[in-house]
Amino acid sequence: MIHGPLIVGLTGGIASGKTTVADRFKWLGIDIIDSDVGARAVVEKGTLGLQKIIQHFGTGILLEGTQSNNVLDRQKLRRIVFDDEKERQWLNKLLHPLIREWVHAETAKATSRYVIHAIPLLIESKLQSTVDVIVTVDVPEEIQIQRYLQREGQGMETEIKKIMSRQCSRSDRIAMADYVIDNTGSVDDLQEEVLNVHHAILERCDDREMMS
Repeated sequence: MIHGPLIVGLTGGIASGKTTVADRFKWLGIDIIDSDVGARAVVEKGTLGLQKIIQHFGTGILLEGTQSNNVLDRQKLRRIVFDDEKERQWLNKLLHPLIREWVHAETAKATSRYVIHAIPLLIESKLQSTVDVIVTVDVPEEIQIQRYLQREGQGMETEIKKIMSRQCSRSDRIAMADYVIDNTGSVDDLQEEVLNVHHAILERCDDREMMS
């Protein structure tokens, strides 16, 4: 007996174009559950996540002028945990279960034949067992760096290299994937790549339903 839709994990290195690819799947009628959206949702005003963060870091972690409204300064939090492994582990231990609960609740609302869980650090966080299929968006590392600098500014070389050093290698990400979407070509090329994967996953859905 099948319980729920086929779950597709969408991942890829930083600046590989995961959001663009997710938008293409959304245009095809597929429900997208984005863990980055969940990470923001679980620390909004009034949430247990935000309460615990304030208790741990103090009210200085809130945006200036919003202490009474409790709005998290996400950039300040990111800077704190970026170079502090102990604090990063503490934050991950807090947020990961909350994000999983959010993802589960959002998945329960989905209506498409398969559902995409967009998880940037799917491999690094060892979440392969939470999805049925893995789709990796792939570009060479030099393109990742180029796109990141175009987006964030030319003075961010050190930051992008640090981020990439903490992510799994391109070869490992590809090795774990059931499907790889090459995002080095044109918009039309990307659309064709997404359509090919989409049809392949629908065939998996057909097989899964026949076996139920």
